Formats: sequence, C-alpha cells, structure tokens
Amino acid sequence: MEPQEILAQIEKALDEIRPFLQSDGGNITLLDVVDGKHVKVRLEGACSGCSVNQMTLKAGVETTIKKYLPQIETVENVA
Repeated sequence: MEPQEILAQIEKALDEIRPFLQSDGGNITLLDVVDGKHVKVRLEGACSGCSVNQMTLKAGVETTIKKYLPQIETVENVA
C-alpha cells in the first residue's frame, strides 16, 4: 500500500473517532506514520490532559485504525 493510501485510511479512521473526542472538548491530529506500521498522533484540547487518554488511545483510536489497516502495530500520542 502506498504511503498516501495509508495516510488516507488513517484519516478515515480518525474521522470516525473525532465526533466522540470533540463532544468531550478534545480532538486528535495525525502527525506521522513511521515505516507504515507506527502511527504518531496528538490528542488535543480536553483529551491532552484527560486521565483516561491512554485508554482512549488504545481502546478507541488504535482499535479503529487497525480496523482499516491491520498492519499497524502501534499508535502513540506525542505531546
């Protein structure tokens, strides 16, 4: 899969998650994809300081991205 296709699929996954984050005063931005397997994102707004943001990252964001791209190994929040 081409890098642009990977980015497009990740953005599609993030678009699925954004309404939930935005309803809590937060958001998420895709920063980078390393080797087509490691996704770097930034949780923003209320999500950046939320006590359960790691759970959101793993259970929500990572799971949804892997639904679109099973080859993704990690999703990391970069502050």
